Amino acid sequence: MTRRTIEVPVLIVGGGGCGLSASIFCSDHGVAHLLVERHAGTSTIPKAHYHNQRTMEIFRQHGLDEEVTEHAAPVETFGKVRWLTSLGGDRPLDARLIQELDGFGGGVSHERYAAAGPILPARLPQIRLEPILRRHAEQHNPGRILFGHELVALSDEGEHMTAEVRDVETGESTRVTAQYVIAADGGRTVGPALGVQMHGLPGMRDITTVYFSADLSEWWREGAHMTHFLNPYKADLFSNLFEMGPTWGRHCEEWVMHFHLTAGDSARLDEQSIVPKIREVLGLPSLDVTLHGVTSWTVQGLLADRYRQGRVLFAGDAAHRQPPTVGLGLNTGIQDVHNLVWKLAAVVTGRAPDGLLDTYETERRPIGEHNIDWAVAAASHNQAILGAIGLGPHTPPDRREQMFAKYFDPSPIGVAGRARAAEMFATARGGYQAHDVEIGYAYEEGAVVPDGGRPPPRVPLRDVYHPTTCPGHLLPHAWLERDGRRLSTHDLTGTSGFALLTGPAGTPWCEAAAQVAEKLSIPITTARIGEDAEFADVDGRWEAFRQITDEGAVLARPDNHVAWRSTGGSEDPAGVLADAVARVLHHVQ
Repeated sequence: MTRRTIEVPVLIVGGGGCGLSASIFCSDHGVAHLLVERHAGTSTIPKAHYHNQRTMEIFRQHGLDEEVTEHAAPVETFGKVRWLTSLGGDRPLDARLIQELDGFGGGVSHERYAAAGPILPARLPQIRLEPILRRHAEQHNPGRILFGHELVALSDEGEHMTAEVRDVETGESTRVTAQYVIAADGGRTVGPALGVQMHGLPGMRDITTVYFSADLSEWWREGAHMTHFLNPYKADLFSNLFEMGPTWGRHCEEWVMHFHLTAGDSARLDEQSIVPKIREVLGLPSLDVTLHGVTSWTVQGLLADRYRQGRVLFAGDAAHRQPPTVGLGLNTGIQDVHNLVWKLAAVVTGRAPDGLLDTYETERRPIGEHNIDWAVAAASHNQAILGAIGLGPHTPPDRREQMFAKYFDPSPIGVAGRARAAEMFATARGGYQAHDVEIGYAYEEGAVVPDGGRPPPRVPLRDVYHPTTCPGHLLPHAWLERDGRRLSTHDLTGTSGFALLTGPAGTPWCEAAAQVAEKLSIPITTARIGEDAEFADVDGRWEAFRQITDEGAVLARPDNHVAWRSTGGSEDPAGVLADAVARVLHHVQ
């Protein structure tokens, strides 16, 4: 029985990392909203744990970075990927390092990552991230973050959406009317109810994930984001191990291990058989293990056929599901809602028409498709590398030990084999050093004004990111200084405004921005950058990547993607800029 009615501009369905982030962004943009989540609390499973540079930049923009960083592992502690035979054991092939590769902003890529953004990637599992996000969401929107409440009905009434939300514990129902709905529910309820279909690869591989505690300090090799174990004696023990904190490094208390099974394999591991398997993989037969959870799931590569259905917009796993390779899942979801919420804010406040929301699908769906394809390809490539050097899971069991022995042979043939293997493993940087995938994605059309400029060519393996101010691309990061205060170009938008960056002779553009901001009721921060301007270009990085003259200008959206640019000055800067902003906001001219 319905007891009350709530009216809000936006209803968010789902209180995971994506939904909670959407709530925080809505609050920062001044958008009133209600979030409902059917579970009583945040995740009890570590799940996603790598937050790439773009996501950390978003967290920084919204004041989340300090608390996340306080609890997270810094990139210096997880900048490698390793392949081992085991951690311990006394057999000839036990505890051997097969290969090692820098990744995720560590090692050889550290300098490039550090130059490209104001903050580096971090590592924090969802069991520790989500409570931080929930706390911030509740502080910014008290009484409107409802865990233990499930969506039971949703209907489109034309001018608004009507939802029935039920308190799971009491059974009490609430009627919610909202102008728009963000479906961040993992695709469990809203999408299927509205006929949204997921297409792609529904069952690539079965994985059993084990969350456990154990003291590995005596054997653990520090510094790895992930450690792959390839057992010389048993092919069915291919697995990965990850630190889960809360202490990072040798004295880490909690761990996650993924056991990879062939797709459709019904012989999944259960709690009774899992502890012996963990011990066997690690080569530690007497290891004391405390289980926290065992889950089985299927790796998928699925994309929703649409990201918008009327007044409902889909984000995160409700829109795309990809293999965990490259760590793109939650990152892509958080970047979805970062793109969406500033547009919702413009629409619900009347500064932009509803058509602006169509650009959400136009911009984000190609990114979702690309990230699925990239993760699928990276997962397949990992398997191909192992098979190509004779160490893959499909090596005949009776030859497996022999192949491993040949790999470690100290003879010139063994040395040559390892050298060849090192070159092959290095191609995995497309998955482990995918910097250009993480921050180099761009919107070719949507809420942008293309100018015909061509961005730098992308490196095939996407391990090198080239900054550019081409419309649709991420605004290049550069350190600026004003009145003794150091800030990034990314800080100019604040949490909800536009920013106009000009050369030192860009005063006419700055004056035009003030006029346009007043005319269209949108905040536009201006920054003249360069010699004798109010903002100093600390290390010359802005001048190197701005791609405009001293008289030119670059307009950044609230999500720090370039909306428009003028390479030089204009005889009518106010008119040109007003037209550009109107086109970005999809005002009818």
